[in-house]
Amino acid sequence: MTTAKRHISRLLATALSALLIAAPARAIVSTGTPTALHRDTDGDADADRRAISREIERFRSSSISISQAMSIAEARHAGATTADVSFDGADGVPVYRVKTLQNDRIWRHTINATTGELVGGEAAFPLAELDHEDRDNLAALGAIRHRLAEAVRVAERAASGKAISGGLVRERGRLNFSIVVVSGDDLKEVTLEPPGAK
Repeated sequence: MTTAKRHISRLLATALSALLIAAPARAIVSTGTPTALHRDTDGDADADRRAISREIERFRSSSISISQAMSIAEARHAGATTADVSFDGADGVPVYRVKTLQNDRIWRHTINATTGELVGGEAAFPLAELDHEDRDNLAALGAIRHRLAEAVRVAERAASGKAISGGLVRERGRLNFSIVVVSGDDLKEVTLEPPGAK
């Protein structure tokens, strides 16, 4: 191995180590059509593919990223953190639907994916209105060190693409971030287990 190759290998190892230290533990990337993007097309596989292709094209033509949409929504209320975000390009103006958690309230925001403006105001409801499992998941979100915005950055690097949706999921009793990434013409679902999540 030449000196240049050894130097590049050391730089890559250092960069990967830094990424792993900053990232939530275990990133699992799977390819396919994540269930979050399935449309109600009565099981017609061709119609599903066409609907997803249209959604991806609208997403690619949007000037606001998912990270920007989360930042816009979080800035509306001091101390808010994003619990769930998704792109919706099905009807009319493409938007991001963002749910943020602030103290004992969930805020729902609709952010224009082209301009970054808030569409139609915002709605809030108390955590007490959620079912027990959702309240537990959101309580865990407040207790872990990592945020959805960090998970989105890690998922985009792991899947070599741009995130189109993300949120909390509980699988086999463990709380994870689930991020759907558009990578080329594929959709990849990245599951990240935050350190300390129970």
